[in-house]
Amino acid sequence: MTTEPEPSTESRTPLTKERVLDAAIALADESGIESLTMRKLAEDLGVEAMSLYYHVANKNVILDGMVDQAFSEIDMSFVELDWRSAMTHRAISVREVLSLHPWAISLMQSRTNPGPALLHHHDSVIGILRQAGFSIEMTAHAYSALDAYIYGFVSQELSLPFDTSSAEEAAEVADAILESFPTEVFPYLAELTIEHVMQPGYNYADEFEFGLDLILDSLERLK
Repeated sequence: MTTEPEPSTESRTPLTKERVLDAAIALADESGIESLTMRKLAEDLGVEAMSLYYHVANKNVILDGMVDQAFSEIDMSFVELDWRSAMTHRAISVREVLSLHPWAISLMQSRTNPGPALLHHHDSVIGILRQAGFSIEMTAHAYSALDAYIYGFVSQELSLPFDTSSAEEAAEVADAILESFPTEVFPYLAELTIEHVMQPGYNYADEFEFGLDLILDSLERLK
C-alpha cells in the first residue's frame, strides 16, 4: 500500500505579500535584480505564476516593496544623535544595507511609489539637518552629497576584485597586479600599491569614514 507524501512546509505556508517580497529579495541578493522575473519568483515559492497576482498587482509593486524593505533595515537610532553623529551613523548603516542588497543601489532613488519606511527615513534625515540650522537649500546639497558618496563608495567597493575586509587578499591581488606592469613606467602607482595597499592591516573599508569626514567637515563650515 502506498501513501501520499506529506505536503512540504513550503506548500502549507499561505502565500502573502510579505512572503513574495522576502522571496524576491532573496532571489535578487543571490542572483542579481536582473534574475527577478515573476516566473522565477513563483518557482522559488513553489506556486504558479498567476498565484502571485492575488498578492501583488505587478512587478513594479514588488520592486517598490523591496526598496521599502531595504529602507526598513537601515538603523534609525541616529535620530537621537546630534546632526554630525547622526549623519555618520546613518551613512554607516546605509552602506551596510547596500552591501547586503547590491541591487538596491540602482533602485532606492528610482521608485515613484515610495513606501512608509522610505518616506520616514527621508523625512528624518531632512529633519535632523533642518533642526541643526541647515537652510532648505543647504539641506538639499548635504543630502545629495552624502548619498552620492555613500552609493558611489559601495558601488566601487562591490566591484573590487578582493574582499575589502581582508588585508591578505588585497595584498595578494595587488602583488599580482604589480607583476603585470613595469613599476619603472608607473612609479607612483607602484609606490601606492607597495607602501599602502600591501602593508599589514590595510583595509579599503577604512577609506569610507575618512571620505565621509571630509564631506561632514565641509558641511559644518557651510551650514
